[in-house]
Amino acid sequence: MYSVEVRDHVMIAHSIPGEVFGPAQKLHGATYVIDVCFMRPELDEHDIVVDIGLATETVKQILSSINFSNLDEHPDFKGRRSTTEAVARWVFLRVQEAISAGRLGASAAGLSRLKITLHESHAARAAYESELAHA
Repeated sequence: MYSVEVRDHVMIAHSIPGEVFGPAQKLHGATYVIDVCFMRPELDEHDIVVDIGLATETVKQILSSINFSNLDEHPDFKGRRSTTEAVARWVFLRVQEAISAGRLGASAAGLSRLKITLHESHAARAAYESELAHA
């Protein structure tokens, strides 16, 4: 399996209700470093996994909708916990939609798997990984 990974970051605020979350129940900020790993079993006719430039631009555009925002007020997280795991899946779904819409170019049609990793600190991270559903 071949892979290409691009990285960006966002700064968000949120609170996570539930006793298990301790002090994170209160409103707090987080800076997530986000890795998006694109995977495919074979390279395309240009010997690439995906256009890195388009992948970088698309990920930046997707993340701009949550950057510098309070996820407690974001429509996609209304009534849901915005745990690191949940945010990773949210990013996955948006990137998958962009691939299906052709925003990552023709080479993205051969992508088979995607992994989103959110680093919430130098010591902790969470990820969501799955096969891609192609339209």
